[in-house]
Amino acid sequence: MKEIEIVGGWRPLFVLFGSSIVQQSYGNQGWGAVLTDLYARKADIVLRGYGGWNSRRGVQILDQVFPKDAAVQPSLVIVYFGGNDSGLSENIRIIFLSVPPCNDEQIRKNEANG
Repeated sequence: MKEIEIVGGWRPLFVLFGSSIVQQSYGNQGWGAVLTDLYARKADIVLRGYGGWNSRRGVQILDQVFPKDAAVQPSLVIVYFGGNDSGLSENIRIIFLSVPPCNDEQIRKNEANG
């Protein structure tokens, strides 16, 4: 892992990669802005957010965003896609955005029986 040389030493490179959630993360008190503030003078943070993109499009450009032969490789990558994946197909009717409910009583019985 090579880091970026700067005045006073080396800093790791962090990359934020994803859809509009990432693109807008530097807005007023956004999570990208908070991360940048927390790591001020400790890391270089690069924003690669693309509004309207889904995970399929993100996979298509991985080699362009993260070239294998780049002189500097990221120390940390935060990937956030998914919000736009609900539009992947006209055949998809239901997309669960949370874990389905579980049968607590059955889980307790299973745990009791080992």
